[in-house]
Amino acid sequence: MTYTVAAVLGVVAALIADLAILRTRLVTRQVFWLTYPIVLVGQLLSNGVLTGARVVTYRPDAIVGWRIAYAPVEDLGFGFSLVLVTLSVWVWLGRRGLDRTPFAGQRDRRRGRGGR
Repeated sequence: MTYTVAAVLGVVAALIADLAILRTRLVTRQVFWLTYPIVLVGQLLSNGVLTGARVVTYRPDAIVGWRIAYAPVEDLGFGFSLVLVTLSVWVWLGRRGLDRTPFAGQRDRRRGRGGR
């Protein structure tokens, strides 16, 4: 299996998880697409450093050949899949009551809230 096929399968699996299995439907929300470029910039920077410095290399016959910031375009698919599945599971768990009221610091037992 080539890197390209694996990337496409990863994207398809992440979309199926989001839309059909977990039913969080994050990819249908505007806020997802408006904030995803923030993640994309970080991914391009880290991929650019790792592939530009030759810490990570790719066989030319395993990728399409298009590169963005030194990294193969397939890396964007893997990054998208990773982010989408992580956020989908997070939302799915939140809907099931896992830590619905997060807080920072010690919990004030008398009032049932965080803080002092």
